[in-house]
Amino acid sequence: MIRNAHTDEMTTLSGCINKLIQEGYRDELKPMDNGMTLVSSGKLYKPEDVKITNFYRFEGASNPDDNAILYAIEANDGIKATITDAYGAYADERIGKFIVAVEEIEKKTAS
Repeated sequence: MIRNAHTDEMTTLSGCINKLIQEGYRDELKPMDNGMTLVSSGKLYKPEDVKITNFYRFEGASNPDDNAILYAIEANDGIKATITDAYGAYADERIGKFIVAVEEIEKKTAS
C-alpha cells in the first residue's frame, strides 16, 4: 500500500525513488547522531535546514520487514534529497527524531 502517490509508477519503493529522481531529488540523506548528512558531499543538515515536501509509505503484503517510508526533503540551500526508513519495530531512531523535529518546526512556522 502506498500513501500520497498519484501515479501507478509510484506503487513500489524503487518506482517512487525513480520518479523523485526525475523531479530533482537526486541525493540521499543518511542519519548521524547530530543531524543528516548528504551522501554525495557529507554536508550536515539540521532539522531547521530542511522541509519535508512529501512522504510515501509502503507496506509489505506478506512480510512486516518490507514496511518502509520514503521522505522527499528539500534543504534551505536548494538541495533535494530523500530519506528512506523502515517503520515500526525496525525504524531508525535517529531518523524518527529528525523527522519529528522537522515537523515541529514546520508546525511553528505555519502558526
